[in-house]
Amino acid sequence: MTAVKKVAIAGSGVAGLATAIELAKAGVEVDVFESKPELSALGSGITLQGNALRAFGALGVWDDVRAQGYFFEGLTLRAPGPDAPLIAELPEVKSGGPDFPAAGGMYRPDLARILLEHAQAAGATVHFGSTVTAVAEIDDGVSVEVDAESAGTFDLLVGADGLNSRVRELIGIETKPQPTGMGIWRAFVSRPAEVERSELYYGGPVYIAGYTPTGEDTMYAYLVEPAQDRSGVTDAQAVEIMLGESSAYGGPWNSIRNDLEAGAHVNYTWFTQHLVPAHWNRGRSVVIGDAAHSCPPTIAQGAAQALEDAIVLTELLIAADTLDAAVWDEFHARRVARAKAVVDASVQLGQWQIDHDQEADAPGLIFGIAHRMAEPA
Repeated sequence: MTAVKKVAIAGSGVAGLATAIELAKAGVEVDVFESKPELSALGSGITLQGNALRAFGALGVWDDVRAQGYFFEGLTLRAPGPDAPLIAELPEVKSGGPDFPAAGGMYRPDLARILLEHAQAAGATVHFGSTVTAVAEIDDGVSVEVDAESAGTFDLLVGADGLNSRVRELIGIETKPQPTGMGIWRAFVSRPAEVERSELYYGGPVYIAGYTPTGEDTMYAYLVEPAQDRSGVTDAQAVEIMLGESSAYGGPWNSIRNDLEAGAHVNYTWFTQHLVPAHWNRGRSVVIGDAAHSCPPTIAQGAAQALEDAIVLTELLIAADTLDAAVWDEFHARRVARAKAVVDASVQLGQWQIDHDQEADAPGLIFGIAHRMAEPA
């Protein structure tokens, strides 16, 4: 028995598809409604910590993820300058346990494709170009409208529809993402042979410069700057900005600049923060992933936290006979404080950079969170 037999999921991101995979494998009828016309993800990279890899193992997708990504141990810190002098090579906590690497990177669209394929193979139905537009609680269920037409009645609606979640708004949760004062440029580029793990540069013209390998021949590079309105910037201007802001950094950045000049794609987003306080559900509708919480990627826990939301929620739904208060109480007990710790730490790390706080114990905070994440959610 499961607590639900028919579930609607809004959003085909990491949280939504992970939820779809687990429920469909358990025999639940799952419909995923994605507002975009096709599967898409920003064409750069994503950093995945060990607890995200542990979640992939639970989902049964780890072998495919491992084959497409690039995984490693440790973190390198460098300083600005022509030779990119090495400051430290730090070990990383294996937050996914001994069976998984400490961290890794991969091309975002590859991850999206793998999760979609596994969701569909498990039996979930994914509807693209379909937006949840109305939600109504009824006896022992929730009525869902998609594109202003009835999509039917479900035992549960999962709002995994991202930062600007429509489901969050529809069920009356007023918490929304707020900018933190930082923006990030990202570019997908080739990987120099000497780059074998994430490397970060602190200081210089931007808050953080760095890159993470995503494959044998690829990586993504990023520059974190004070948040600005970059909405009118052309592709050519974006490249020029990244070239200028990275000019103080040597080493592998020389190769990155060559790729930028050759036409590498660049995108820009602001960092945000929010955390929906308990409870994340309103009756038989619940928000998870970026709809429930967001934070700067200063410790690269966004995807991991979204995956943990999905794993914990589906574990409880599959184990229970009814969807009652006990299920929701355990879900929130296992997720809210943990997500809050990640949000608070990520925001604090960013604020220390904004404040140029020379006394901040960034390594201590990072390692403290990593050790906490090593304990399964």
